[in-house]
Amino acid sequence: MNQHSSRRDFLKVSVGAVCAAPLASLGSAAAGLASAPPAAAPAGAGLKKAVQIYMLPKGLSYADRFKLARDVGFEAVEAQTIKDQKEAEEIKKASEDAKLPIHSVMNMDHWEYPLSSGDPAVVQKSLDGMKTSLHNAKLWGADTVLLVPAVVDPQTSYQDAWTRSQEQIRTLFRLTEELKVVIAVEEVWNKFLLSPLEMAKYVDEFRSPWIKSYFDVGNVVLYGYPQDWIHTLGKRIAKVHLKDFKVEGESWKWTNLGDGAVDWAAVRKAFADVGYTGYATTELEAGDEAYLRDLSKRVDKLVLGL
Repeated sequence: MNQHSSRRDFLKVSVGAVCAAPLASLGSAAAGLASAPPAAAPAGAGLKKAVQIYMLPKGLSYADRFKLARDVGFEAVEAQTIKDQKEAEEIKKASEDAKLPIHSVMNMDHWEYPLSSGDPAVVQKSLDGMKTSLHNAKLWGADTVLLVPAVVDPQTSYQDAWTRSQEQIRTLFRLTEELKVVIAVEEVWNKFLLSPLEMAKYVDEFRSPWIKSYFDVGNVVLYGYPQDWIHTLGKRIAKVHLKDFKVEGESWKWTNLGDGAVDWAAVRKAFADVGYTGYATTELEAGDEAYLRDLSKRVDKLVLGL
C-alpha cells in the first residue's frame, strides 16, 4: 500500500465519526525570530495551479513525470517526504530539467506518528519525519511543508492534542527559520480543528510567521463551507489543496473537480476577496495524460475563472 493510499484509507475509516460528531504562550525557541518567510506569490499574480506528485503515472521516471505535468498545463508540483538522498536528488534534477518547481512538501509521517501522541518515541519519529521534510523542501526549493498537527483518538483528548502538538511544533521554529520554510497545518478528518475559528486561533497562538494554514477545499464540505473558511483564515493561508466531495443520503464519495458539492464560484470569489495568490494543488486520484489534461482545464475554469 503506498503512502497516499494509507492517508485515503484513514479518511474513509474516519468519515463515520465525522458525520456523527463534526469534526500557550510562545516558547523560548521562538525568541528572536525576525526575518519573514518568502511570499507565496507577487500581489496580483493570481492563483497558480499545481499537481500532487503521486497523481503522475508511477510507471514513468521522475523526469518524465515532471515533463508530463508541465506539458498538460501545471505550473508546479507538490512532492512528498523522501528519506533516500539519491531519490531526493533525482527528483530535484527532474524538477530543474522540466523547469517545473516543487512548491511544497507533504510530510508523510504525521498519521502513523502524530505529534499529539503521549508516547515520546512516537513523537520523536514524527519530529524526525518533519525534519526530513523540511530539509527536502530546502533541497528542492520549496517554501512550505504540510503538517497534520494532531489526531484526537480514545487515548488523546482534544485539549491534549492542542497542547502537545503546539509544544512540539515550537521545537521546530529554529529549523524553519534557518531553512526559510513555512510549516502549514492542514484541516483533515482527524477530529481536530473542526472550524475556521479554531484553525485561526491555533495558528495565531504560535505568533510566528513560520506557522500558517494549508487549506483543503474538499476536506471541510462535510462540516462547513470552503468560502467561509477562506474568508476567516485569510492571510493565514499558505497553500491550498483542491478536491471535491459529494454526499448523497448516507453515502459519500470524492469526485473530480466540478462534480461534487463545492461551490467553486464562491470559492473563487473568496480567494479573490482575501487576496490569495499562491499555489492551488490538485489532490485527487492518479491518472494518465488525458485525465491530467482534463483536470488542468477544470482548474482553469473552476478555480482560476479562465
